[in-house]
Amino acid sequence: MPRQPQPPPLDGALVINKPRGRTSHDVVEVVRRLLGFRQIGHLGTLDPLATGVLVLLLGRATRMARFYSGRRKRYASTIRFGYATDTYDADGKAQGEDKAPQLSRQEIEPLVAEFTGHLMQMPPAYSAKKIAGRPAHELARKNKPVELKAVEVDVYEFRIESVEGSRVRCVIECGAGTYIRSLAHDLGARQGTGAHLEEISRVAVGEFTLDQAVTLDELQNAVRTGRAAELIMPLERMLPELPRATVLPVVERRVRHGAKFTLPLAQIQPAQFTSPPGATSHLDSGPPAPPRLRVFSQQQKLIAVAEAVVPRTYQPVVVFDATP
Repeated sequence: MPRQPQPPPLDGALVINKPRGRTSHDVVEVVRRLLGFRQIGHLGTLDPLATGVLVLLLGRATRMARFYSGRRKRYASTIRFGYATDTYDADGKAQGEDKAPQLSRQEIEPLVAEFTGHLMQMPPAYSAKKIAGRPAHELARKNKPVELKAVEVDVYEFRIESVEGSRVRCVIECGAGTYIRSLAHDLGARQGTGAHLEEISRVAVGEFTLDQAVTLDELQNAVRTGRAAELIMPLERMLPELPRATVLPVVERRVRHGAKFTLPLAQIQPAQFTSPPGATSHLDSGPPAPPRLRVFSQQQKLIAVAEAVVPRTYQPVVVFDATP
């Protein structure tokens, strides 16, 4: 008789403080090795140069990635003016001599305002954007033509923290798909001396913040001492901005079979969610999502996420298997 595959031992979200010099894939592989299973994904890649919030989804939580794809992100960045690089960041090759301008806040603030709002942005050639099925950076490294198209992005906040010589330290809150490297490059072109992204830390992805993040060393110590589960946000605490309903067993059976179900209005509990300090000003970017509902069993286990089809009637869009 064939052996039944064992479910992952942990389900939920784990916030890692990604170290500089490691790819997001590197971090996922380290966590897979530490936790001993492979069903782990992440909510948005960080460049090797970047540090900060990398949200990992573990086990059954990987099925919730679709609901987080529009989360806003916040970055603390340093933009170095004086020359551009081919990768738009400090890891790239300089494109010209360093002009080392002495900048002022009065000079930079009007330029920053031009890069706030709804913009058309050209992704970097050294990026994961696909061209005929291949990442653009693969073609760029082989000196092959990279023909990318500008995309629509949203920059909700571009705030200057300090200006020191040729460096501008800033905080940026943006929608999904925005390249901070491109903002730095385009800002330098507009200013006239060129610029590149010297340092960057992602400090929030929606409600997930740097204060919640653990380092890989801290995770390793937690695994060694049997405390890894304490670092993981369980399924039941995810998507806290959505209303919830606890259903009777007869409705639970319909939900688990993916059938539509109807609930009285009194059974739907509004979300009681307050963003933690450091979270983005709003969770999501882009157009509003359809009304959604978290569905719980009588044992207070998350069994599904559903979308409204008509008032008080819902269709499950993600159904979780019963916990063994």
